[in-house]
Amino acid sequence: MIDYDFTLKFDISALECEPDTFLDQLYEAGCDDAIIGIGRPGRMAMNFTREAKTASEAVLSALSDVQKVLPQAKLIEATPDFVGLTDIADILGCSRQNIRNLHIKYQASFPTPVHEGSTTLWHLAKVLPWFKGKGNYTVKDSLLEIASANMQINLDRQMGDVYTTQ
Repeated sequence: MIDYDFTLKFDISALECEPDTFLDQLYEAGCDDAIIGIGRPGRMAMNFTREAKTASEAVLSALSDVQKVLPQAKLIEATPDFVGLTDIADILGCSRQNIRNLHIKYQASFPTPVHEGSTTLWHLAKVLPWFKGKGNYTVKDSLLEIASANMQINLDRQMGDVYTTQ
């Protein structure tokens, strides 16, 4: 069993109660391994450290536990997944400038971004193997596994709202 760290972000605007009313229920439903944040009205983020055999098992079990209590909650995003240059630098423990220079120098082999604009975004699961292959960067297998699981969950959600329960 491995501990996987990830965050699930939900739209809870369809709920007709105050968030404080379901916090104990989430705890009792199995979300006792999560820190719950409710900062913006209609949104909830749950930062999990969940023990499981696989990353997919960890994330799917957390989603199931949340949906037992809040079937109207809509998953917005599972993280870590989408990352910019600064995020990549933070994860790898180096400077943003270093990552930017590598992106420019190895543009032909660097993973293709999912969004380009004022901020360029990549799937972390696509970027980590590239850096691991360079040999100069330490990438935890558990991070690669959770990034891959979250990328798949986010892609599934985008393709058909698979993780919306009502």
